[in-house]
Amino acid sequence: MAKFSKSTVPQFSVDVYQNEFLPEGGRDVSAIVTVTSTGGGTGGLRSLAPAGAGAAGVVIMVDCSGSMDYPSTKMRGAREATAAAVDTLRDGTSFAVVAGTHVAKEVYPGNGRLAVADARTRAEAKESLRRLSAGGGTAIGTWLRLADRLLSSAELTIRHGILLTDGRNEHESPEELRAALDSCAGRFTCDARGVGTDWEVKEVTGIASALLGTADIVADPSALADDFTTMMEKAMGKGVADVALRLWTPVGVEIAFVKQVAPTVEDLTGRRTEAGPRAGDYPTGSWGDESRDYHVSVRVPQAVVGQEMLAARVSLIAPDPLGGDPKPLSQGLVRAVWTDDLAMSTSINPQVAHYTGQAELADVIQQGLDARKSGDHDGATAKLGRAVQLAAASGNADTAKLLSKVVDVVDAATGTVRLKAKVAEADEMTLETRSTKTVRVKR
Repeated sequence: MAKFSKSTVPQFSVDVYQNEFLPEGGRDVSAIVTVTSTGGGTGGLRSLAPAGAGAAGVVIMVDCSGSMDYPSTKMRGAREATAAAVDTLRDGTSFAVVAGTHVAKEVYPGNGRLAVADARTRAEAKESLRRLSAGGGTAIGTWLRLADRLLSSAELTIRHGILLTDGRNEHESPEELRAALDSCAGRFTCDARGVGTDWEVKEVTGIASALLGTADIVADPSALADDFTTMMEKAMGKGVADVALRLWTPVGVEIAFVKQVAPTVEDLTGRRTEAGPRAGDYPTGSWGDESRDYHVSVRVPQAVVGQEMLAARVSLIAPDPLGGDPKPLSQGLVRAVWTDDLAMSTSINPQVAHYTGQAELADVIQQGLDARKSGDHDGATAKLGRAVQLAAASGNADTAKLLSKVVDVVDAATGTVRLKAKVAEADEMTLETRSTKTVRVKR
């Protein structure tokens, strides 16, 4: 029988911010749920894994299609970045390197398996990077499926991928990529990066979204090594995997939406899996020492003044490494109280107001950029002007700076802007890629 260690227990906390007061007949209840994990990056649930089981596994998928040679700095930057990521691997981490073209090929260690990181295997992996050369097409779904097979070949608690591409997914259909993502979702998380400016933003962000990872642009190949090092450091900090946000609602309560709203906006509503009577789980991926915010919106039955009810119970759920029922980690309550006090029932909770604005900010940036690409200058001006206004009002300085490279800001407070006549492609792609990044509310 396997031996288990229980030396470290992860600590999760759930805090609920809301205005629970509704006018008579009011039905819509919103709450911001802040989830904080401490201790996950240094032990966490992986300490309950069978003795000898690998804590984490990472597969690095490197685009080696022909376009990576134009300019040659991209392929060189990819090799250097992968070497830097390998150097960042913690001893004992399982890992592999995959070369991606119109097919996926194992570069290291080979034979359908993972290596275990130590001084020798890191040196061997870096030596194998000499075999990375550009040639062929791009079929990202094949890369992801190979990563899934490799990560499934070992007993792991944390399963993660890092994917780099420089071009569009031209050698498989969108349906084939979607099928691969559906197959891999929930099996491993994946960070995706686009290098240069010849890739499709919605493809890369779609991969990261489906696999609960991050997406970003690295316009200059010389910056890849630093970016890969940072990604791997964060991956090494993950200690609790497959955590779900479980929402239980009483009879008669309808769920409007469940969204992650910090550090990025991610709509989880359609990802619900049923978890018993009136309960559903929403995936959140892997956790280290970090905090995230979620916006939960429900519709309750009408009620009279003086009545109150539990509108929803929010719990954090993680699998039991011993094979038992999923473990509840922490929980919070969303309430509804009906009142005839107009001031109480019309007050908007600051956290709810802030993140409602951040979600709108992400939407209007996408709408504005789409309008700009289609030649609808009036529509683009209106949407991007609203984005400037929202970014300024919420203190989202990073997004405001990115917007200023696409529009000339006349008056941020009113959202008065003019579209720039010429915009660098890298600037527009950076704004689109990072449009869902949010700033946290000041409490």
